[in-house]
Amino acid sequence: MKARLKTRSIVAAVSAASVALIGFVAVPAQAAARSTVVVIESNTFTSINNLTPDTNIVINGDVAYLTGMGLFHYDDKLNIVNNPTLGSYRVSKNKTGDFEVTYTIAPGRVWSDGAPITAADLLLFHVLSSAAYNKAAGLGDPNSDTPVFNSGLYGAVYDQHVVGTPTLSADNMSITVKYDAAIPDYALNGLGLTVPVHALEELAAGKKSLGTAAENSAATAKFISDVNSKNTAALKLMGPVFTTGYNATTIDSSTNPLLLVNNGAYMIKSVDSNAITMVASPTYNSGPALSGINTVVIKQGIADGSPSAQAIANGDADVYQGQPTADAVAQLKAIKTATVTTTSSLAFEHIELRVASSGTDTYSGPFAMSGGQKAADLRKAFLLAYPRQDIVDKLLKPVNPGTVVLGSVINLPGNPQYEHTAALNGMAVFNAGTQSSRTAAALKLVQKWYPSAGKTTPVAINLLWGSPGNTRRTSEAALIIAAEAAVGFKVTAPATKGWGGKLTNTGYDAHFFIFDQTANPQDAQACGIFQSTGGSNYTGINDPAIDKACVALQSKTLPSSTVTRLRVQIEQAAAKDAFFLGIFQNPEVTAFNSQLANVVAAPLSPSLFWNFWTWHF
Repeated sequence: MKARLKTRSIVAAVSAASVALIGFVAVPAQAAARSTVVVIESNTFTSINNLTPDTNIVINGDVAYLTGMGLFHYDDKLNIVNNPTLGSYRVSKNKTGDFEVTYTIAPGRVWSDGAPITAADLLLFHVLSSAAYNKAAGLGDPNSDTPVFNSGLYGAVYDQHVVGTPTLSADNMSITVKYDAAIPDYALNGLGLTVPVHALEELAAGKKSLGTAAENSAATAKFISDVNSKNTAALKLMGPVFTTGYNATTIDSSTNPLLLVNNGAYMIKSVDSNAITMVASPTYNSGPALSGINTVVIKQGIADGSPSAQAIANGDADVYQGQPTADAVAQLKAIKTATVTTTSSLAFEHIELRVASSGTDTYSGPFAMSGGQKAADLRKAFLLAYPRQDIVDKLLKPVNPGTVVLGSVINLPGNPQYEHTAALNGMAVFNAGTQSSRTAAALKLVQKWYPSAGKTTPVAINLLWGSPGNTRRTSEAALIIAAEAAVGFKVTAPATKGWGGKLTNTGYDAHFFIFDQTANPQDAQACGIFQSTGGSNYTGINDPAIDKACVALQSKTLPSSTVTRLRVQIEQAAAKDAFFLGIFQNPEVTAFNSQLANVVAAPLSPSLFWNFWTWHF
C-alpha cells in the first residue's frame, strides 16, 4: 500500500488454494526464448494518468513508466541517467534572477500513433504546474479551487519560480523555461512529457479514433495556439479529459485508442480486474531498445502473503516485490527456482493526522489546528500511544531484523546525517521511555478533556489505510486500534479499496501508508509532504516555518551543512505540531525467476522496473 511522492511537488487475505481463481496464466517453465514476463502487484490499477491527486499510486506509476519514456531516469545507485535518444536539456542562461533551461527533442521521435514528438508536448507540463498560468487563463486558482486540470504538480518548485510561459523555438523542437532563481535539481523540477497534446486536443473534441498525420499536426498546432492565447474555452474542454478521461479499470478493444497513445517501450493491450497486459510498441524510438521481453503482464490485487509466494513457486509468475509476512518470505526463500533479495528503499511507512481543510473540503475533526490546545493535546496523545515499536518488533523484524523505529523521515537510516537529524528534530519525544510510559502520558493528555478516557473511548477517529487482504496491514491496524483504545480513542479502520483516491477526503482523521520516493532532490522530497502547497500534503498542514525552510531548499544549491540544518527545521516544526510520524523504512522484498536476468531493486520508485528494458530470459 504505497503512494508515490510526486517528483515535482512529489492490499489482499486469500488462501494459497485460491490463486487459480485470481486469473494467473501459467507460463511453461521449459519454453524456449521466453519473451513474456508476469509480475505480481498487490494494488489495483485505476488510471493511465498517474499525475492527479487521486491517481498518484505506485501501480499507476509503474504502468506509466513502462509505457512512457522521459528525458532521464534514476539508476539503482541514485545516479541520474540522461536519455539522449529522446532529447536533451541544458542551462541556457544563468544570471541573477534570470535562470533559463532549454529542452530539445531529438528529431524523428514519434508517439505510438506515428505523430511526431515535439517540444509542444512539454508545454502541457506548464499548464499542469503553474497556478499563475491557470489564473491568467481563466481556469481558477489551483491553490484554492478544484483545478480544471486537476494535476498534483501545482505549488511545487516549478510553480514557485517559473516566469511567464515557456517559449517554443521556430521549429517547435526546443522550449525554454525562465525561472527567477537558479533552482537546484532543475532537471527534476522542470518540464516533462505527460500525455501527447495532439491526442488531448482530439479527445477534447470528442474524437474516438486515431487521427491522420494532417489531423495530428493540426491538433498540435491548435494546442500551441490555445496555450499561448490562453483560450479558456478550449482549455476547459481539455481539463476534464486530463483529470478523469484517462481513468480506467477496464481497457479492451472498445477503448478509445487516443487514450492509449504513448512514447514508451510498451503499449497497454488490455486491463481487467485481474491483470494489465502490455505489449512492445512497434513505433517505439524514445529510449533504449528492449532486450527480449515483448510482453509484460502485471497481475494486480494479489495478496502479499502466500498467494504471491505460491504463484512464484508454481511458475505462474516471474517477479514479485511487496510487503510480505515473515512466513511468506520463508516460502519465497524455499523456492529453488527463485532469487530473493531484501534491500532498504527510500520509502517509509508513516502515520499522518488531518489538521486542516483540503482544497474546498473543510475539516473540523478532533485533530484540527482550529481546535487549539485541545486538538494539539489529542494529536500528541494519539502519536504517543501509536504502537510503533510493536509494529516494528512483531511485523517487520521477522522480515528484516535490522528494521528500526524511525527517528527521521527526511534523512532515513543509511543516510550519514540520520543520527544527527534524529537527535535534533524533536521527534525523540515520541520514542522516549517505554511504550507503557508513553501510553500513560497520552492518557493524561486525553483525560484533560475527557476524564472518562481509559475506561471509555470518547474520541472517534476514522483511520484510512489500504485495500483488503494485506495480512501485514490488517495486523498493523489491529495493533493500532487496541493501543489507541487504551487512551480513549475509538479508531474505526476498515481496509479501504481505492484508498489512494481518498487521501484528500476530509472525512478521514488520519492515514497510514508508505510514501514511495521517486527522486532524490535537495529537499529530499520532504517539501512535497510538509509544505503548505506540497502536492503530497494530505494533512492540510500550513506552517510558516516549514514553508520558509522549503523555499530556501528549493531556491538555490546549498552547502550540505545548510541542507541538513533546514531539513532538521522542517521536522522540528512537524514535531511541534504533532501531525506526522515515521514508523519504519520499507524493506523491499523482491523475488524473481532465477532465469530472468537483470532484475535489480532500486531505492527509488519505480524500484522494480527502473531498468526493465534490460530484462531477458
